[in-house]
Amino acid sequence: MARNELSDLAIFAAVAEERSFTRAAARLGTSQSAISHTVRRLEENIGVKLLSRTTRNVGVTEAGEQLLEAVRPALDEIRARVEALSQFRDRPAGTVRITCSRHAAHMLLWPAIDAIMARYPEIRIELSLDGALTNIVADRFDAGVRLGEQVEKDMIAIRIGPDQRLIVVGSPAYFANHAVPLTPRDLTGHDCINLRMATRGDLYAWEFEKDGHALNVRVEGRLVVNDTEMGARAAIAGHGLAYVMMDSIADEIAAGRLVTVLEDWSPPFSGYHLYYPDRHNLSPAFRIVVEELLRRRQQAS
Repeated sequence: MARNELSDLAIFAAVAEERSFTRAAARLGTSQSAISHTVRRLEENIGVKLLSRTTRNVGVTEAGEQLLEAVRPALDEIRARVEALSQFRDRPAGTVRITCSRHAAHMLLWPAIDAIMARYPEIRIELSLDGALTNIVADRFDAGVRLGEQVEKDMIAIRIGPDQRLIVVGSPAYFANHAVPLTPRDLTGHDCINLRMATRGDLYAWEFEKDGHALNVRVEGRLVVNDTEMGARAAIAGHGLAYVMMDSIADEIAAGRLVTVLEDWSPPFSGYHLYYPDRHNLSPAFRIVVEELLRRRQQAS
């Protein structure tokens, strides 16, 4: 292998993963022209077209997909081993990429990340807030944070948060003009704030359970959001009933801005887990993140 070929392969992989020369350049901290020159040189050396370029998009050819599939595990292993060398430094260093929901970020991850950033100035953290169930391997994340029931079975999963609970809420002003629902079926007569699911794109059916009996309700309403925080704000404003995580609106309930209903139909369920592939040589920076999240979990127990 030529001296610069490994570097060329890493640059090609970045472009192929980002589907953009501009984003790859930003990720690697270099210029777009340098990225383009490197990819052309690699294609000339190999003798096949790896990327298909248009004025708006960058696609990966069949040969490029095969090359990416071959080099990605090796590049990931090299990166992991290089970052693992930071254990020989005085202070841990490296980058940790995590995908999670907005709710998990605010309630669990941010307090831990805030503390880590203050204590370890050479650790970098990239936090991607996304309601979709991201493929952390394909998208090159070190870990994800999702509810226990959403974690794939082939992942290592570490519980980092308490049980969660979804609850139906509305404002006092709303209930001044609408009857309180006594069963989930009564919701069909209410103006409900629907949630558009990021993963499938359809509307979330509100899930209830009582005495072992599960019941899903397709609610109707004038407002649809794709973020539960926005749904809670709409409920506070009196625009209907929202179905949100209990801990995220505890202050609003205590202040009387929201009223809970159907509590006996809303049992707790498994909380957030940090999950990641079964990898050896986890970087010291990633281990710091895991240890901090576990420490906070133990303190809260």
